Amino acid sequence: MLNDLYMLLLQTLKLLSRKTFIIYIMPTISSRGIGMPESPIRKLVPLANKAKSKGLKVYHLNIGQPDLATPEIALDALHNIDRRVLEYGPSEGLSSFRSKLVDYYRKFKIMVDVDDIIITSGGSEAVNFSFMACLDPGDEIIIPEPAYANYMAFAISCGAVIKTIPSSINDAFALPSFDKFEALITPKTKAVMICNPNNPTGYLYTQQEMNRLRDLVWKYDLFLFSDEVYREFCYTGAPYISAFHLDGIEQNVVLVDSVSKRYSECGLRIGALISKNKQVRENVMKWCQARLSPPLIGQIVAEASLGASEEYMLSVYNEYLQRRNFLIDRLNRIPGCYSPIPMGAFYTVAKLPVDDADKFCAWCLSEFSYEGQTIMMAPASGFYTTPGYGKDEVRLAYVLNKEDLAKALTVLEKALDAYNNA
Repeated sequence: MLNDLYMLLLQTLKLLSRKTFIIYIMPTISSRGIGMPESPIRKLVPLANKAKSKGLKVYHLNIGQPDLATPEIALDALHNIDRRVLEYGPSEGLSSFRSKLVDYYRKFKIMVDVDDIIITSGGSEAVNFSFMACLDPGDEIIIPEPAYANYMAFAISCGAVIKTIPSSINDAFALPSFDKFEALITPKTKAVMICNPNNPTGYLYTQQEMNRLRDLVWKYDLFLFSDEVYREFCYTGAPYISAFHLDGIEQNVVLVDSVSKRYSECGLRIGALISKNKQVRENVMKWCQARLSPPLIGQIVAEASLGASEEYMLSVYNEYLQRRNFLIDRLNRIPGCYSPIPMGAFYTVAKLPVDDADKFCAWCLSEFSYEGQTIMMAPASGFYTTPGYGKDEVRLAYVLNKEDLAKALTVLEKALDAYNNA
């Protein structure tokens, strides 16, 4: 037996000596990449595309892509660009654009200087650069959830530790009590991130809530990252409170902005990062220089957009207000569905009578249709990091006209009936 094994080994060695073997070893991808969450807004796109290839009409309530026209003044600027060279711009953005933004913010009693403003490639880059400039690997950031999923993705990208504090649909997603915030604070806590008005819930923070946030930030010397891209869309008599309205923490605030939503210019990829903290700005500029410059054409169009008429802005506001009222009224008439009334932005998180919203949203696209139509929604679980949260919730964006919203909600009601009676 041993002799046989010896002979087999000897023959194998002889064969190996005559042949050249190439062994392929696959490189290991990063653990950060593995840990990056999928977008709850876009992860079902392949299913939607497949549904469309079958001839189905898909109503997109999953993504905040406005269907309202971009201001004519912006389109005119695009059509009349008269340049022989489309050159690199300054890493911090065009001076003329930033100067006009100073005047724009003044209308909201946000008093900043030109040097406080850095133009970014969309609001998402502003969030990313804020985190990269202010947070070290292992630093902790507190984020109320549900939250815009990219906040979590960018925190993971820079090695920060996310600590979420859940809000509840039963309280219309108001901020949790501040003793719960304090319970999360450790020596590694570096920042709090908010979105006001909120994406995905549409919640608008009150003066009292913002004052308590200010006290928390001041007490523990934290950064306050405030995403305020939806400031034009506040549907209540209560005032919009910017983080820059909070006295005593001016050096702690980093404000994120974008032209994408207010002017229907998502494709321009123009945003802004605003801070009075010189050290923060100098650090952010290193990343800005590494990516060279924000989009030149986008800045030209965005700068022109600041001249959009009051009539244009009012018509956009009124349209979203009407859509919000229509959606919430119709949605809450569907048996088992519930959404609080969002007070800002153009989103709401709704509870559905389903066992698993992820499964239901995928099923709507892959297995269901009603009169040649189906619906695409964003499962709300992707806006939480706490396991099990949002399991029966979806985010809906009311960015369709009322006629299409009506059809989409009819499809939703039929889908829920079919799903729960299968």
